[in-house]
Amino acid sequence: MSHKRLLLGDEAIAQGALDAGLSGVYAYPGTPSTEITEYIQAQPLTKERGIHSRWCTNEKTAMEAALGMSYMGKRALVCMKHVGLNVCADPFVNAGMTGVNGGVIVLVADDPSMHSSQDEQDSRFYGKFAMIPTFEPSSQQEAYDMMAAAFEYSECQQLPVLMRVTTRMAHSRSVVECADSPRQQNALNYNAEAKNWVLLPANARKRNDIVTAQQIQLEQDASTSPYNIYKAPQKPASGNHPLGILASGIGYNYVMESLAALKADQQQLPILKISQYPLPKKMVRRLMDECQQVLIVEEGQPFIEDMVRGVAELPNIHGKLDATLPRTGELTPDSVLKGLRCCLSKTSEYAEASDNTEASKSSDHVVARPPALCQGCGHRDVYAALNEVLKEFDNPRVFGDIGCYTLGFLPPFRAIHSCVDMGASITMAKGAADAGQWPAVAVIGDSTFTHSGMTGLLDAINENADITVIISDNLTTGMTGGQDSAGTNKFEAICRGLGLSDEHLKVVVPLPKNMPEITRLIRDELNYHGTSVIIPRRECMQTLQRHLKQKKAK
Repeated sequence: MSHKRLLLGDEAIAQGALDAGLSGVYAYPGTPSTEITEYIQAQPLTKERGIHSRWCTNEKTAMEAALGMSYMGKRALVCMKHVGLNVCADPFVNAGMTGVNGGVIVLVADDPSMHSSQDEQDSRFYGKFAMIPTFEPSSQQEAYDMMAAAFEYSECQQLPVLMRVTTRMAHSRSVVECADSPRQQNALNYNAEAKNWVLLPANARKRNDIVTAQQIQLEQDASTSPYNIYKAPQKPASGNHPLGILASGIGYNYVMESLAALKADQQQLPILKISQYPLPKKMVRRLMDECQQVLIVEEGQPFIEDMVRGVAELPNIHGKLDATLPRTGELTPDSVLKGLRCCLSKTSEYAEASDNTEASKSSDHVVARPPALCQGCGHRDVYAALNEVLKEFDNPRVFGDIGCYTLGFLPPFRAIHSCVDMGASITMAKGAADAGQWPAVAVIGDSTFTHSGMTGLLDAINENADITVIISDNLTTGMTGGQDSAGTNKFEAICRGLGLSDEHLKVVVPLPKNMPEITRLIRDELNYHGTSVIIPRRECMQTLQRHLKQKKAK
């Protein structure tokens, strides 16, 4: 039996994991993946079955904890955004070498067009690099169904599975048919062999041979996967089809929508849909053999196109590398339709019949509304005080980090000079100080500090680097919606534990009325030639309002 529900792609993934016998989800919040863990946290089944669902300090700890659960035979889901995969790359890649006991799915949400990210990284490259199977759903229903299939496949092949979605898949809704009865969790088992999990060189070499040999089977499985489908109409009397389409993930949806907009005689084209990797080469060869031209439609980087082209500039292969489709940003039905028309105009059969007009572009009549720090936000008072003090110095440099406070780069503050990756503010400030820069200031948020800033502060303290670190504590992970922050109420203890003296550890409340005190503290610590930490602490306005509403409701 089954029932239907209207779900976001993220919610379909979460429900699919629960229905597949999940025992734990491990994640650090990052758009567009955050809703997966939040959905699991809110489900009655999670509490009923004791499913782990607390946030982790960062993606590396999440991956390692999931491997620990897998070692004991249970099924675990790891969730992150694409740049989070960089953070957990060490355990992720080595998980391919250890293999798994209980099934492990590493769910990575890529962010083409960089709606809330630093880059357009395509996580499929990581799956190929780690030599593990990769799944890429093309719809919410497929995302739900794939969770059970991926857990089964993970346990069958004893490898982790990478599942890659993109922003539109994660944040769009569709009706999903869900199972009525969730699968039971795996029982504890002790089948994990230490020789596989202890990556001493002698063991790792053996595992490397095994995993490398598995690649043939993984590709064969991809060729017969129900998620990889070759749809071929009858060949025309003239010989090969004028055009074939290879589409992956959500790109397949855009293709189907675009085909519906073409003339009837242009709609019957061979389509190879790819949603499970390694790339099934036999299916790709068939498409190329049966078609005069091939258009490759994939969201993200030209991952498939690179493999299909190899080192040759094949004139009959079209996609992102020859600018038939845009190389950067998200694909859209309009951009795919334009690419299809471009390819059809190059084939003799459709040269005259093809409508070469560009897909209509909607006029943008909406005035741009750049993001800004909330009115009343404590970060505003921190930047106002910092800017006031820095006027007294020549060539100050402020190294920022990932979080709401990154908006301090924009007017009216224009307060930071860098933002590279999670935790980089402290280490970059230290490097600048090592080069002779003074003053060098690092601004980092509370959640980002525990994510990956603590080790940088330890480096600074060990060398007594001439930097001032501002840990702007709003008591939550504000940028992604107010999730719990791992270090709340522990930051002074953490700094002391890392070796910072009480003399240069200051806590203030960032309010306009406290501006004289804040500016004095910043000035004093900038003039101290060593490592100091200032912690401005005030609750995020968004979570404060939520807490006040909850209190009033009670």
